[in-house]
Amino acid sequence: MSNEKNQNKKPRVSAYWIYAIIIMGFFSINFLGSGFGQQPAAQVTPSQFFDYLKNGEVARVVIVNNREAKVYLTPEALETETHKKTKPRNLLPTLSPSPNYKFEFGDLALFQEKITKTIEENNLADTKLTFETEHNVWGDLLMTLLPFALIIGVWIFIMRRMASGGGGGAGGQLFNIGKSKARLFDEKTDIKTSFKDVAGLEGAKEEVQEIVDFLKNPDKYTSLGGKIPKGALLVGPPGTGKTLLAKAVAGEAKVPFFSLSGSDFVEMFVGVGASRVRDLFKQAKEKSPAIIFIDEIDAIGRARGKNNFSGSNDERENTLNQLLTEMDGFGTNTNVIVLAATNRADVLDKALMRAGRFDRQIFVDLPDIRERKEIFEVHLRPIKKADDLDVDFLARQTPGFSGADIANVCNEAALIAARQNKKSVNRQDFLDAVDRIVGGLEKKNKIITPAEKRAVAFHEAGHATISWMLEHAAPLVKVTIVPRGRSLGAAWYLPEERLIVRTEQMLDEMCAALGGRAAEQVIFGKISTGALSDLEKVTKQARAMVTIYGLSDKVGNLTFYDSTGQSEYGFTKPYSEQTAQVIDDEISKIIEEQYDRAVDILEKNKDKLTELAEVLLDKEVIFKDNLEKIFGKRPFDKEDEPAEEKNTTPDPSLASENGLDATDSKTDASDTNTDQKEEVKDDLLS
Repeated sequence: MSNEKNQNKKPRVSAYWIYAIIIMGFFSINFLGSGFGQQPAAQVTPSQFFDYLKNGEVARVVIVNNREAKVYLTPEALETETHKKTKPRNLLPTLSPSPNYKFEFGDLALFQEKITKTIEENNLADTKLTFETEHNVWGDLLMTLLPFALIIGVWIFIMRRMASGGGGGAGGQLFNIGKSKARLFDEKTDIKTSFKDVAGLEGAKEEVQEIVDFLKNPDKYTSLGGKIPKGALLVGPPGTGKTLLAKAVAGEAKVPFFSLSGSDFVEMFVGVGASRVRDLFKQAKEKSPAIIFIDEIDAIGRARGKNNFSGSNDERENTLNQLLTEMDGFGTNTNVIVLAATNRADVLDKALMRAGRFDRQIFVDLPDIRERKEIFEVHLRPIKKADDLDVDFLARQTPGFSGADIANVCNEAALIAARQNKKSVNRQDFLDAVDRIVGGLEKKNKIITPAEKRAVAFHEAGHATISWMLEHAAPLVKVTIVPRGRSLGAAWYLPEERLIVRTEQMLDEMCAALGGRAAEQVIFGKISTGALSDLEKVTKQARAMVTIYGLSDKVGNLTFYDSTGQSEYGFTKPYSEQTAQVIDDEISKIIEEQYDRAVDILEKNKDKLTELAEVLLDKEVIFKDNLEKIFGKRPFDKEDEPAEEKNTTPDPSLASENGLDATDSKTDASDTNTDQKEEVKDDLLS
């Protein structure tokens, strides 16, 4: 064992040392060949040279490469004081003596003629004139070999990089283009999330907890002949906690966790997506048991054959084919479970959704009131909240909010409290945060003419009056004519959380939505463009009643809605032109009937409508208490309704100063409870 350690401690011979020795050898030979070690010759001017030549002090003149002259003096001249300093003193032994002087000249013919004439005139027969051509052999050789050496060096560098497969930066990305981009989380250090951090989602947590148990105790299930599921698909609206749930699975299972997005497989090069899928599953098999999490899988999992109009090869389809093969092909992926998340399950390929690939589809729905309370408790942990803060009240005020929305509410409330230099976050801050998120930023400095402000007041009073008079309309919380976001005024409602919606409920909500335009007609005798969002809402609801839910007697019990999403790219409608005309007539009939109904109600209560609008013009923000003073108790309110829910704001005068204090979370009846949290009803668009 000690011998092995000693052998490991021996210094390794690096290739860079060999390269350095070769380069130093080239330079040494080059210096030696060019007179390295010799004393350099002194510089002299041509006129001085000819003086020395006339005096007979020059023994030999060598013209090198037709441009430079090297001068060798006679032994007698070297002993004189003038030339004693030029006597050669070589550092190393050389084969040829060093010149005493050297200089460069201009035209060779003139220079040669002048030297010859001077020699003849002064009878200098012993002075010799010779010509030489010098070559830097090693330098020329080095310049010849250098391009080849560079090419070979770059080639070796590239081969080594490709063989190692490592390296970041642009070079690493170039040679790892087919490698998986999945990020590997270490189960011991990187994953800190557990199921305790996931509030609500009880049904989804039960499903994924069983997957965790598969990875921890596989023998418990395989001993009975069962097989571990290949994958689980998390489906649900945005912000409901699908990614958080996958992190909790990784944290609880204590196994390697590969995380990436569906778009990470997509690249401009052909075949890259399929190569990355192969590399991903190869890494997962090497570290099994492991989890692969693909977020937004619809980026590569869309149904095949829909966009391939040109007939060309589709890179996305190749990637999907490879994913299908890896999940359930001839090769087995032992103890590798694939988790995926999407909010577009309707567009996924059927082959991807079948049993054997994604064996389980876990629906992650919007939280109910009990789950919202749990989510609030999780996000309130780091916040310095007031002691009297009622979490149940906050949960009731946020129907239709997702987990991400609730996290945003808590953060906005903390920012609002900090902006006002408070020491803790109280209930009013949370209500202001809900208003800020749902309705937008308050704009008290927006310029509105008195006539426009009066029109906005009657418009909003119309909404409030109709919703108060109708049984199935959502209970009113607050009405404001303070501009906020894109709206000049808004009415806040607190809808009932229901799973099914009946015809009379949808009609009452449509009538309440048209109350603003009806109020303009009743009071001013003319209408404006301010009811844009109201008209958009009721048109969608009426179309849904006729074409989706089969609530029209004339069209009948038919639906033209395709839940599979297969008709998304269709070129034809699923009904004839005659049926389309009937649908249009029914939609128009439903809307006009509810508009006439709203006008009739407001005509009968015109004095109360005017009184309410005047109060709204005076205070700018009114609440449920103000409507009770004018209309009396609402007969449709439940007797057992909690007091806090009946009056959701503190002193109305204080609320009028501080702006909006409650929330609008009205139900869009065209989609049961999935769209309960919408934008504030921006009734009058600027």
